[in-house]
Amino acid sequence: MTNVTTYVETKTGKALAELSNQDIYYQLLNYTKDLVVDYPKNTGKRKVYYISAEFLIGKLLSNNLINLGIYQEVKDDLAKAGKSLSDIEGIEPEPSLGNGGLGRLAACFIDSMATLGINGEGVGLNYHCGLFKQVLTDNQQATEPNYWIEDQSWLVSTDVHYDVPFRDFTLRSTLQRMAVLGYGKSSKNYLNLFDIEGVNPHLIQEGISFDKTKIQENLTLFLYPDDSDKAGELLRIYQQYFMVSNAAQLLIDEALERGSNLHDLADYAYVQINDTHPSMVIPELIRLLTEKHGLDFTEAVTIVKNMVGYTNHTILAEALEKWPLAYLEEVVPHLVLIIKKLDDLIRGQYQDHQVQIIDQDDRVHMANMDIHFSTSVNGVAALHTEILKQSELKAFYELYPEKFNNKTNGITFRRWLEFANQDLAAYIKELIGDAYLTDASQLEKLLAFADDKGVQDRLASIKYQNKLNLKAFLQTHQGIELDEHSIIDTQIKRFHEYKRQQMNALYVIHKYLEIKAGKLPKRKITVLFGGKAAPAYTIAQDIIHLILCLSELINKDPDVSPHLNVFLVENYNVTVAEKLIPATDVSEQISLASKEASGTGNMKFMLNGALTLGTMDGANVEIAELAGAENIYTFGQDSDTIIKLYETAGYQPSDYYQDQLIQRAVDFIVSEELLALGNAERLNRLYQELMTKDWFMTLIDLKDYIATKEQVFADYEQEDLWQKKVIHNIAKAGFFSSDRTIAQYNDDIWHSR
Repeated sequence: MTNVTTYVETKTGKALAELSNQDIYYQLLNYTKDLVVDYPKNTGKRKVYYISAEFLIGKLLSNNLINLGIYQEVKDDLAKAGKSLSDIEGIEPEPSLGNGGLGRLAACFIDSMATLGINGEGVGLNYHCGLFKQVLTDNQQATEPNYWIEDQSWLVSTDVHYDVPFRDFTLRSTLQRMAVLGYGKSSKNYLNLFDIEGVNPHLIQEGISFDKTKIQENLTLFLYPDDSDKAGELLRIYQQYFMVSNAAQLLIDEALERGSNLHDLADYAYVQINDTHPSMVIPELIRLLTEKHGLDFTEAVTIVKNMVGYTNHTILAEALEKWPLAYLEEVVPHLVLIIKKLDDLIRGQYQDHQVQIIDQDDRVHMANMDIHFSTSVNGVAALHTEILKQSELKAFYELYPEKFNNKTNGITFRRWLEFANQDLAAYIKELIGDAYLTDASQLEKLLAFADDKGVQDRLASIKYQNKLNLKAFLQTHQGIELDEHSIIDTQIKRFHEYKRQQMNALYVIHKYLEIKAGKLPKRKITVLFGGKAAPAYTIAQDIIHLILCLSELINKDPDVSPHLNVFLVENYNVTVAEKLIPATDVSEQISLASKEASGTGNMKFMLNGALTLGTMDGANVEIAELAGAENIYTFGQDSDTIIKLYETAGYQPSDYYQDQLIQRAVDFIVSEELLALGNAERLNRLYQELMTKDWFMTLIDLKDYIATKEQVFADYEQEDLWQKKVIHNIAKAGFFSSDRTIAQYNDDIWHSR
């Protein structure tokens, strides 16, 4: 294998030292692509097609160099030429193909499929502007298009095209691929991203507004276009059908090429539906098998049912997609014929209205269709799966108990430790070797060092260095002055009321008022937020506004800022997460119990030595079981209590508002101090929401949250105790490897080898 120095000199006729960082980035990109062009595809008779609306893959240069095993070699070669790999990494644009946990999970999963040698590939759309670029101005979130595709990129064009029929026109697709490299493997898979050739960015007007009716020009412009009006909902349907029709046609063509006669298609292909966005792949496969390939309808239904699995990612009923039948008729009337036939089949078997595909209001329940016509229905954390079985999907569990199973989410340690926290990864190798990169259970060997003062001190030193790295990053990118000696308390998530950033903000208010009253913390606290709010989600944007107003108020107050800082990091993405997570001391996982399906940020923080402050929700439950309840900090009502309160309408925020501590914090939202800095309409609306509705029960847990958080900060001062907890968390993080998750998917569901 030619080394990078020779490669660059051959390609450019110049030495590395003579090139700009931009030129070196492009050379490294092409060097990596050239290295793997002849790598064989992973094989296996049954190929997995992981269809997802999102793949939040992050920057790929370093990840690919790590998986190729040449990261350090390239880093050293660049250093000899006076160049910094980290500076070059900063030039790479982050692919804007995802939003949050759903898309990051999909990225980890395709990495693990390649690493485990599974013949499995991702299928999605090639969004040109992604979700949006978040810009913080006037203490509010503003949005801009997030262009990321350059003339030279990881995308590789193919000659694969498909015709996708809609009611009024047919669109021809084009397939772009990215190679997905397994760690330490000389083989690859692909991420398949379908696009249209007529994307027109000139449709975009102010912010990210655009003409949503010009489908032939906007189909792959944005991820999750605003669906607060009919045009937006129709565009979502166009996007979803375009995605699954291409996936289905690709799947069938590849199966035929590999020897399938289509009667045995389930032996050659398995489709994993990641959330409900790809649900139309079920009727589309049936349509193609019957109309294009001449199979009998009953046989086609049986075939498809035996080659589909559905992953549920939510407990929120509103997040389970339900499309008006009339809207589907406007976009894909040919598919509606199949959906109605499937609905007839279910009505012929079951009378319960809860399990019908088309309800009495003529809405198509995508999850219901997924459950009926699949072999597997899985949740993504132990608690989540139990809630699905016993509550949200109970009617289906009673019909198909054999289909339901749990696959607790995971993360890829190669990115979230080996790359994101290189000093910690190197030290772990000193202590226990590098086997944990392919067998994460090896991390348990760290337990032998739990009481070792030398190890504890080294971990504290590494954390401090990571804080310095974060300080430099935030200063450069946002002008934030981070105090590296403070406790870093971080909540990085999509903004949503159930994730309860508003509760964290109320703690900040409480702490601000305490400091103003002369009750000073022993050590400075820095509270960091990161995340985006959907443009149509008004209350989530109001919460962002509150945080930004608090940030301005606190950080400019000479009495408070020496003891407390609050920052919202702009345009949170994978690149930002890679800086924030290694530097964090306290991981905020404070969703209302029973509402977070799993979470994966909690796993990344655990692996990087932050301690969890959280409710017993999602995968927090498993973190507590694995690390030991004494090594994380939990608070709040349990999921059973919360579920009963919803069932009985037993929660009234006014009952909790009577408490003086809670009242003081809530009232401050509309105080003179904040109204002077903020938008009165936004602050008053959020205040009224908490006072009269508070659907996700912020106030029920607030006092316990405040008390537990104070305990966290007190324990931080007991350095030996804190570092012992840190070691337990890192040592027990191995279960949360996505390699483990994918091995379970394959062993229990896909059977791809």
